[in-house]
Amino acid sequence: MLKEIGIIVVSALILSWLIKTLLVQPFYIPSASMEDTLTEGDRVMASRLTPGPFDLKHGDIVVFVDPGDWLPPYPAPDRGPIGNAATSFLTTVGLLPQDTGDHLIKRLIGLPGDEVVCCDAEGRVSVNGTPIDETYIKPGSVPSQDPFEVTVPDGMLWVMGDNRQDSQDSRYNRGKPGGGFVPVDNVVGTAFATVWPLDRLNWHNHPSDVFDGVPDAPPAEK
Repeated sequence: MLKEIGIIVVSALILSWLIKTLLVQPFYIPSASMEDTLTEGDRVMASRLTPGPFDLKHGDIVVFVDPGDWLPPYPAPDRGPIGNAATSFLTTVGLLPQDTGDHLIKRLIGLPGDEVVCCDAEGRVSVNGTPIDETYIKPGSVPSQDPFEVTVPDGMLWVMGDNRQDSQDSRYNRGKPGGGFVPVDNVVGTAFATVWPLDRLNWHNHPSDVFDGVPDAPPAEK
């Protein structure tokens, strides 16, 4: 009997690890930078299939590894030797959400080659010359209080928080490694659902209508 229980437990842990590694992974939201889409304390599920089998798209909510000094040093809470080991193990197999650590979550605005500019006469962000009406921005926020004009390098992304006036995103990291851009290789997934707390349960539909009129990036100069 104990042997069968052990096999079931080990099999479940292996399956959880495979799901977390290949399919989906939970993440914890540590700040208000993505309000009202995501709020501090939310737990979200991120698809590991993007990038990968599926391409990144404008408007995706991307989880990515810190490109370099975007986040302050993170002192992990000390739960004692047993607690630390248990937390690390459960996070590794996907039964606990990834802590803040070195991960961030933002909205994907600019793909490689895109020209991203703010602001037009109506205060909107433009992508490849087309202004976009960003319906996901936190009510009361403006697309950007500071003007900018960038061309996204090959292999990089331009990201911004939905709570624009409380988001240390690409706009405010241009003096750091990578110039405010996020390497595509740093993206670990795209958030598609909030799963906790239960009163925040929500599926995050892709805002394709916001970017429908945006043309492809102009071809790179040779």
